[in-house]
Amino acid sequence: MSTLQFIHSYWAYLVLLVLILATLNALFKFFGDKEFDAKDFRISLFALITMHIQLLIGIILWFTKGYFDEMSVGEVMKNGAIRKLAVEHPTTMLIAVALVTIGYSKHKKKLVSKPKFKMLAIFYTIALALVLYMIPWNLWF
Repeated sequence: MSTLQFIHSYWAYLVLLVLILATLNALFKFFGDKEFDAKDFRISLFALITMHIQLLIGIILWFTKGYFDEMSVGEVMKNGAIRKLAVEHPTTMLIAVALVTIGYSKHKKKLVSKPKFKMLAIFYTIALALVLYMIPWNLWF
């Protein structure tokens, strides 16, 4: 396993932990009618930052893996395991990062707590669902 693959694999644990924390924080505080404070801002920001770092590592890894150097696009698409790692995983994770980014941006524009938590809860929950769906669990354990 290359150093970059190692970093990407183990940073993912932190990303998942922080994303779960940020999502649950937004959901509990939205449904609990709590006030948005600096801690909530930091939790959502940390989720955004960790995901973006993971995205950058993943992009570098994707380009250095050379999935399409040895196989044509058609061959990659016919092989389910390689297709998942080379196409489906990166695309879905990119969408998840975009959702977190959109949710974070939208929450900053809201002036009161309930709508702030609503934006974070909606976008972070969908992103978390995509991340959980697309994690290559067979490679994690």
